[in-house]
Parts: sequence; C-alpha cells; structure tokens
Amino acid sequence: MEENINVVLCWHMHQPHYRDALDGTYHLPWVYLHAIKDYSDMAHHLETCPEARVVVNFAPVLLEQLSDYGAQMRAWLKDGNKTYDPLLNLVAGATPVSSSTDERADIIAACQRAFAPTMIEPYPAFRTLVNIANGLYVNGDLDVVRVNYLSSQFFTDLLVWYHLAWLGSSIKKNDFRVSRLMTRKNNFTPVDQALLMEVLAETVENIIPRYRGLMEEGRIELSMTPYGHPIVPLLLDFSSMHEIQPDAPCPLHREYPGGEERVDWHMQHGFEVFEEHFGIRPAGVWLSEGAISSASIEMLDKWEVRWTASGEGVWHNSCNASSNGKKYLEHKNGLYAPIEHDANDCVVFFRDDGLSDLIGFEYKSWDPEDAAADFCGHLHNIRTYFGKDASKRVVSIILDGENAWEYYPDNGYTFLQTLYQKISADPYLNMTTFNTLLVNKQECERVKLDTIVPGSWVLGSFSTWIGEQDKNAAWDMLVDAKDCFDRSVEAAELSEQKLHETREQLAVCEGSDWFWWFGDLNPAGSVRDFDQLFRRHLVRLYQMLERVPPQILKSPLSHGGGNVENAGTMRRN
Repeated sequence: MEENINVVLCWHMHQPHYRDALDGTYHLPWVYLHAIKDYSDMAHHLETCPEARVVVNFAPVLLEQLSDYGAQMRAWLKDGNKTYDPLLNLVAGATPVSSSTDERADIIAACQRAFAPTMIEPYPAFRTLVNIANGLYVNGDLDVVRVNYLSSQFFTDLLVWYHLAWLGSSIKKNDFRVSRLMTRKNNFTPVDQALLMEVLAETVENIIPRYRGLMEEGRIELSMTPYGHPIVPLLLDFSSMHEIQPDAPCPLHREYPGGEERVDWHMQHGFEVFEEHFGIRPAGVWLSEGAISSASIEMLDKWEVRWTASGEGVWHNSCNASSNGKKYLEHKNGLYAPIEHDANDCVVFFRDDGLSDLIGFEYKSWDPEDAAADFCGHLHNIRTYFGKDASKRVVSIILDGENAWEYYPDNGYTFLQTLYQKISADPYLNMTTFNTLLVNKQECERVKLDTIVPGSWVLGSFSTWIGEQDKNAAWDMLVDAKDCFDRSVEAAELSEQKLHETREQLAVCEGSDWFWWFGDLNPAGSVRDFDQLFRRHLVRLYQMLERVPPQILKSPLSHGGGNVENAGTMRRN
C-alpha cells in the first residue's frame, strides 16, 4: 500500500508599523494596498477550495493597522472624515489635487509603486496615463510648464487606476462595481471615487472576519508572531549572531538591555491583540523572520507554545552541531520531521527552502498549470523517497503571503487556484496544518537534536539584521533609547497609561523591518523611507519620555543603492 505524505503550506502576513508617531499619518500605504490585493485574494483561494488546509500567520501589529484602516475608510464614507493616509485621501477626493509641482510629482511617483509588467502594462488606460506622466520629465526632473498643462482630472484618473490595478484578481473578476469602473477607463467622477472607496472599505473591513471564519470552520490554522515583529534571539543575546557570523562586527553596545523582559512583553501583548481579533489563543508562534535559538525555544515553552518554525539553513547548521544530527543530513531526510530540542516541549518545523523559493521566485514566469504540476511532482518525489514511512513525515513550505504575487500574472490567481486543487485532491498528498499533526494520535515521527544553532530563515544567519555598519548603528540608536526608557521607568516618571503607551512605541522601534532595509543591498528609495520612519519613531519615543531626542536622529542613517530581486521585499535562499 502506498503511503501519503503530509504537506503544510504556511503563509506569513506581516507589515511593520507605517503610521508616523509624530504626525499620525501613514507614510507608506502598504497595509491597505496588500489588504485589497493579497490578503483578500489569499482568503478567496481558501474559500473557493473547501478541501484546502493551510496555516496563516499574522503579526499583531498588522492586525491593528488593518482594523484602523477599516474604521478610517468607513468614517470617510459615513461622515466625510479624512483618513490618516494621504494617498487614500487623494483617491477618495477628500484632498483635492494640488497645483504644486512637487506634490504632483509625488502622485506620479506613488502611482508607479508597482511591478509594471503585471500591474501597469496589462491595463491600456493606466499604461497611457503613466506614459504621459513620464513624458513630463526632462533629464530626470519634472518640467514645471508641462506638468501645469495637465488638469487635476488627469491625476484623479491616475490615482483611480493605480488602486484598480492593486485590487485583487478575485475582486476584479467578481465585483460588478469594479468592472464598471474599469470599463469607464477615464474621466472618473466624485461618484466613481466614492464607489471605489466603498469597495476598498468593504475589502479591508472584511479581511479579519474572513480569516476568522475560515479558522472557525476548521479550514485553516491561525498562528501569530510576537507583537511588534522583533528579532527575538537578538533581543535576548546579541552574541548569538556569532555562531554563524563569527567575524562580523557587533554594535557598540554589547547587549540589548532588558531583552528577556521585552520579549515577554511582545508575547503577552501579541496574544492579547490576537485574541481580540480572532477570539482564540494560537497554538503556534512563528518567531519573526523564523529567527530561533535555544533561548527563544525555552521562552516559547514558558508561554506554552506548541510549535514554531524556521528555515532550512538553521536546520542544517543544527544537525551539523548536534551529536546525533549528521545522520539526518543525508538526502535531507531529517528536514521532513518535527524537531524536538533537548527537554523542550515546543517542537520546531523547518521549511524546505527549495520548494518555498520555487513559489516565491521561480514559478512567476511559468505557465500556472505547469508550475502547479511541477510542485506536486517534487512532493511526490519526497513521498517516494520515504516509501512506507511517508505518512510519518511532513513537508513544510513557508513564505510571505503577500510579496510574491505582484510578480505573477493576474496576482497568481490561476497558479494558486490550481495548486490548492491539485494538492487537496491528490490521495497521496495530505494537506494539513502544524497543530493538526501535533494533536493527532498518529503524529509525525519526531527527530531529537541536542543543539539549535541560532539563525533565521534568511541564509540561516542574522546577517540581514545585524553585523553591518548601518544595521549596527541602528541597534545602537535603539539601545540608547531603551536605556532612556529604563531610566524613566526606574524613576517612576510615567503614569500607568503613559507607561503602556510608551511600551507600545518602544515595541514599534524594536521591529525587524528597520534593520532589514538598512545597508547597501536594498534600493535607495525604500531605504530612505524606512530610515526616515525608524528615526521618527525613535524621536517620538524620546518625546513620550519627555526627553530631548539626540541630534543624530536628524541625519539619515542609511542610503542603500542596491538593486535586489523583488525590490528587496523577499530573500531567496
């Protein structure tokens, strides 16, 4: 009798805190744009394939922003209250298009923040508008005379089309209001703008209820990341970087002060936010960036977390370092099993980097049917290798649930529909979730390792976040702010409410994304955006502590200049 093999697809949904703590505005629109495109489409694929089973991981700081956007959009539609997002106000007509050349240039730039081959070129009316806008530049500068020839209607049309392009394929295919707007092509009226805002508001408002409904029907498992998406092993111990980066320089500060207490805060507050939105406490926690260490797994035990996960690089390094681990490296046979570390109760699943990267980077240029068939073929090859023991194994595919689809035609619609249908209908592929595997009586065969080498799902190290000049400088800025926070707490200077608010602000500053973008690897524009927002978050933290922010926070920290794959939002292994 042929055995089936367990397959877990885990989609990680996460955006950092984009709302500027100084002026209250959303400086980057990625939360609502990914909501109307990716979070919506990903829910649709699950809703239309009832047999599919997946894990969906949410960062609590993203859940809060989704709720905030939904409330703001509804308030605009109901009472005409402006939102805190400048781009949304422009497309809604709440803010009129300015005659300022600089502000018009900002609109032109904002409306091209998309992968042109899949999000601009397929729409002739949008493409024409973009071509006209780009024709206004002379030697890289916007020609003042030319831009003033354009009416405000031109910019309204450009804004509406940008948002139509960002809408998920499931919405474009099924919402008659969107079809009506796309058929109109141009000369959009205030009524059209209000109609578009209604679509956007409904979509964003329904994201969390849709995933909660799927969870309550038993069709998905929901898990979470600690509240602000910090790199937990680094908060616990900077020196953990040296296991894989022995020669990399450390920040000037040798440790993050009170790191264990901060990790506990991110866990506790993360659970509170998660339960507020989904009504349950999750069984699993995807530590930010799949970054784990022995100390972080012990911490998860303290919080009675049943499972966590990381990348193949960490698994490989841990097998090499464990007294009994080298035998599991042959043909990667130990990769496809839950890992137990010493006496810890929390088990670790490790992603198949190759299969995960096929979805994240390769299949975008394939025929969708061929890509789905190829992926299933790889799963069958693994199943065949394990033979009669296949049912005791699990193949873990873990990747971003939002960043890959921009590079697929039609937002990956046909690929994901086909992939879910093929896997869920295949009698030899058991589409399941991590927690289901752990609670079933016939659970997967576990592998014990006596050593977990610290690292993340990116290259098996922490090099994306520490060990480079700009990244280290950011850590030193953060540690200085944390020292200031600690002194205020010790002096009992903050009321209970102010202390809670300040802890939340500190958590935003501790997020992993700021460190991800710093350095020479990433595009200059993205580095500039994240650099500025990070420093403004720190400035606000000092203000909340009633301290004068250091002068260094006024100067750019990092400049970037690289040209990495997928605009730097994802890393290939």
